[in-house]
Amino acid sequence: MAEVKVSVSEAAVAKLNEVIEEYPEDVTGLRLKITGRGADGFEHALTLVEAGYEPEGDTIIEVSGLRIYVERENVEKLNGVSVDYEFKGPNTSGLQFANPNEAWSDSTAMLIQRILDEQVNPQIAAHGGVITLLDYRDGKAYVEMGGGCAGCAQADVTLKQGVEVALKEAIPEIEEVIDTTDHDSGANPYYQPSKK
Repeated sequence: MAEVKVSVSEAAVAKLNEVIEEYPEDVTGLRLKITGRGADGFEHALTLVEAGYEPEGDTIIEVSGLRIYVERENVEKLNGVSVDYEFKGPNTSGLQFANPNEAWSDSTAMLIQRILDEQVNPQIAAHGGVITLLDYRDGKAYVEMGGGCAGCAQADVTLKQGVEVALKEAIPEIEEVIDTTDHDSGANPYYQPSKK
């Protein structure tokens, strides 16, 4: 792959340097990664990398004096990302990410995402829930249930009798919808994205 380009605005550089200076441990850089996909495309995180915990295999770039580790698994999907900052109040991250890359290259995954965004999530939002597509491969859609759905006693019913039925009707090649959410802890330890 060609050189990875990431841009960081002056406001974001100033805020990130401030955060690094205030952090109690020695920081060697920042890690840019993809945390999910939503209606507006990729969701991102920019986290501090402590000395001795540098991620192996990441692409390392320098941007305005900041060392950025670009997540190895998603380096192509992070190429061209721009980071900006706008104050949104205390205890709120004001970082904003713009990613020019398509969230899904697979047409079936794009259709699943559209159905979740336009049909499923508006209905379950009334109960404070949200369902996110993590991956689609080999006829299986891997999803994570969040908000009011995480830990809900009716989550399995919602998934199997509602979401899975709707997706299979619209997309016959879907064999199964798999909930990767750990409803006891709110995490999703069972899903590991395929290495691409």
